[in-house]
Amino acid sequence: MMYNTTHKNNEIAELINTKVGKPFRLMERIKLKGIGSKRMKVVAASFHLIKYLNKVSDINYLNIELRPKGVILHLTKGHQNFAWPIPYYQLVFFKGDEFSLHANGNFIRVACDRNFKENKKFLKKLQLMKDNFNNHNNVPI
Repeated sequence: MMYNTTHKNNEIAELINTKVGKPFRLMERIKLKGIGSKRMKVVAASFHLIKYLNKVSDINYLNIELRPKGVILHLTKGHQNFAWPIPYYQLVFFKGDEFSLHANGNFIRVACDRNFKENKKFLKKLQLMKDNFNNHNNVPI
């Protein structure tokens, strides 16, 4: 489910924290060498997520934030910000001509361009975090 995070809303923040965990503390962020990706260009999205993308010829960008129990995909549409929290056990990603993130029957595809190449270390970290979470919580793969 996508949440509008343009303005601070404690109820939405609590829902997001329940799904993917509270944000990492400063020392954990330093140990992880960062918890956010650089922006990636969105190429396509599933039917239910298209309404959160710009309809005109503007380029849509996506950022990924790591959390202890999942990730948050951040999108911007005009002056509005949206967050899609995805627990690790629901997250699936594929790399082909494009990189795609899937959860609950929805997906977002990003281009494998220069911005994507800058995020390779981050995506490896994401894979390790997902694997560690699944292994420590006995999540069937």
